[in-house]
Amino acid sequence: MVTTLPHPVAHRRSHARQGKLGAGCAVALGVGVLLFLAGLLAMGGYNSMVGSQERTAKAWADVENQYKRRFDLIPNLVNTVQGAADFEKSTITEVTAARASVGQLKLPAEGPKDQAQLDEFMQAQGALGSSLSRLLVVAERYPELKATQNFLSLQDQLEGTENRIAVARTDYTDAVRAYNTAIRSFPRNLMAGMFGFEKLPQFTIEERESAVPEVNFGK
Repeated sequence: MVTTLPHPVAHRRSHARQGKLGAGCAVALGVGVLLFLAGLLAMGGYNSMVGSQERTAKAWADVENQYKRRFDLIPNLVNTVQGAADFEKSTITEVTAARASVGQLKLPAEGPKDQAQLDEFMQAQGALGSSLSRLLVVAERYPELKATQNFLSLQDQLEGTENRIAVARTDYTDAVRAYNTAIRSFPRNLMAGMFGFEKLPQFTIEERESAVPEVNFGK
């Protein structure tokens, strides 16, 4: 019986093919692992930006809620001061007009999308706050008005509301700063543009400085 031995050249070629296949599988596996890890990082970055965006929306909702609380207190205040004899009608008219301007503002539920929207909102709120302060200063000239329990209660509620507005605005500022930093940081900035995460507007320096007013209404 004659045994045929494998040809040395063919044997070497077989080993070479097996080596190439093994190397190819290793490269493919490595690429697959890298893609999987990149996918995990991308998903984590995306979810983090979504969470940061949600925190800004919540912070803005708190800002609006506190401004709305002040908005809702004003009719009762106006009715109270109108009961005082010879109270300055021009001051009441100014407050009423400023409140009407605020009521006409329409912003997205999740907050302003550009600086113009935020500036318009703050200008209207600032005008209302200024007219309201003038009304309360005028009210100091009416001892009989200051002696009424309803007026004193409204003063206290407005004081508390102004302070809560300041806190809510500070929280919003912090939330927007964190969000804007996140979407500008590499590599999240690549995904931010891809998925439509855009920079959010901030309060101006003047608005931030006035976020914690001294509210005592002459008391």
